[in-house]
Amino acid sequence: MSLQQQVMEQMKIAMKAKDKVALESLRAIKSSLLLAQTEAGSESNMSAEAEIQLVQKLVKQRKDSAAIFLEQGREDLAEPELAQVAVIEQFLPEQLGEDAIKEVVDRTISETGASGMKDMGKVMGLVSKELAGRADGKTIATIVKSKLV
Repeated sequence: MSLQQQVMEQMKIAMKAKDKVALESLRAIKSSLLLAQTEAGSESNMSAEAEIQLVQKLVKQRKDSAAIFLEQGREDLAEPELAQVAVIEQFLPEQLGEDAIKEVVDRTISETGASGMKDMGKVMGLVSKELAGRADGKTIATIVKSKLV
């Protein structure tokens, strides 16, 4: 079942339950999918990787917004953003913990022979490709920086 079909099924459930937060989150996913599909030069059917990247982008946007709101002392605005994150994250694959990410980073560093910060791009590219959708890029970057110092 494609992401779009999953979202439509969840939207029906959210409408019946009158769950406004879930419905708003699901509509955001649906809207982003439609925009991505109708962009000039894009394919009508998105690949699974592209769908995961789109959902990750939506989660990141909401987390960033929530962080800004919390920084400004606006918990009333941060709370709905974090609630939407919880709904949207249902469509992402199981996220890996830091230990699992460290193992992949260590293995990649040893395979490539990376020795310093000059090799960070090479390591980041390989690790990001391997962990696509299962780990946050910011977390990967932090771990890679700590290992390559």
